[in-house]
Amino acid sequence: MSLSNITINALNGQPLDLKKFAGKPILFVNVASACGLTPQYAALQKLYEQYQSQGLEVIALPCNQFGAQEPGSPAEIQSFCDTKYNVSFTLTEKVDVNGSHRHPLYVQLIADGDDIEWNFAKFLVDKNGNTVARFHPKIDPLDTDVIRAIEAAL
Repeated sequence: MSLSNITINALNGQPLDLKKFAGKPILFVNVASACGLTPQYAALQKLYEQYQSQGLEVIALPCNQFGAQEPGSPAEIQSFCDTKYNVSFTLTEKVDVNGSHRHPLYVQLIADGDDIEWNFAKFLVDKNGNTVARFHPKIDPLDTDVIRAIEAAL
């Protein structure tokens, strides 16, 4: 996958140059603030803190397509992530992960696979931009399978 061909904005509305993540494994996660799985933010932050020095990036993409569980404005989402989970990984603008308005990033991540099931689906992309693993939303980010895949990608 060539991240350099994808245009996306950070949560603050500024362009996010995905080229700066070239050569690093990335865990992409569609997130929501009012979901039963929202506590996974804490595990994602822990993962990021544990593996960032080895090159892992975590990029969270807010999505309001599942039960309207991400209704907030960018400022509200940022405030929630800062105050509740002390998130330091990258957050993007809200995106659609399914349907006719699916963001180009998810077009590439999913390829010929199934639609996203719910909030907190996880895609691991290796240093070369290839999707190497997909994890169901209910799989905890600190699950041994996730850790194993990340360590193999580093």
